[in-house]
Amino acid sequence: EPIVLQANQVTKKYGASTALDGVDLQINQPGVHAILGSNGAGKTTFINCALGLTKPSRGSVRLWDRPAGHMGVRLRTGVMLQDADVPTHLTPREHISLFSSYYKNPLPLDDVLSICDLEPFANKHYGKLSGGQKRRVQFALAIVGQPDIIFLDEPTTGLDAEARRGLWAIVQRLGESGATIILTTHYLEEADSLAERIIVLHEGVLIADAPTQEIRDSVGGMLIRCVTKIPDETLNSLPTVRSFQRSGRFAEIMTNDATACLRELLHLDPDLHDLSVTKPSLEEAFLNITKNHV
Repeated sequence: EPIVLQANQVTKKYGASTALDGVDLQINQPGVHAILGSNGAGKTTFINCALGLTKPSRGSVRLWDRPAGHMGVRLRTGVMLQDADVPTHLTPREHISLFSSYYKNPLPLDDVLSICDLEPFANKHYGKLSGGQKRRVQFALAIVGQPDIIFLDEPTTGLDAEARRGLWAIVQRLGESGATIILTTHYLEEADSLAERIIVLHEGVLIADAPTQEIRDSVGGMLIRCVTKIPDETLNSLPTVRSFQRSGRFAEIMTNDATACLRELLHLDPDLHDLSVTKPSLEEAFLNITKNHV
């Protein structure tokens, strides 16, 4: 079968501002692909172009070699948009029944209710649901048709920690069972847990695209977190300290030689405590990539 998604030089301008600037991207295998970027990076605009909701000013997006928005593509697509909503007077059960009628091979209604944990409020009016419950219904509508590609734009905004982890488990299962999932998220922990590939957009430009582990490794070194009385200027001047920042009561120190750095720190502050030494997270890698691109 042809490539799942092929974006060629996708550019989108709104008046004088450029939301996307010549984005080339190819996705041709199942699993979870995360698009990261700060607010205004172009993530939602890209998804809207891929869905055929927005026409690029230049360039094109094709799915299975058909133009974005083509009916044959839409029948194979599931979507959960950031700011979409559905009529308030129907119940989750009614919404899911309606949506399942649009697809050739939908999941059975009771399966969807159970997978997405909707049974407790399946017969309540959608308008009476909490924000987190609404997000779960929207997610159910995205997966009911057993689509081959699923776009999830900030799917867990407004969910509590438990519901978020529940949703992660479903997304992971879908990716493993052969669906291609394109996820945008602000929660880097979410991308770290779910995605095998990270795509970074920055001010409309694609600045990184690699397996998650490779992106994480791109930072190199180790991260030391501790509570210490050592003044900031002293920390910044230490030869083993690559970069340093305060995060609440913690000092966060990037170093290429953790052992030597720890010796210096403990020499300067024997009372240093709450110490941890870890490999840099996806968050550090993301900040590093975007900072170096300014």
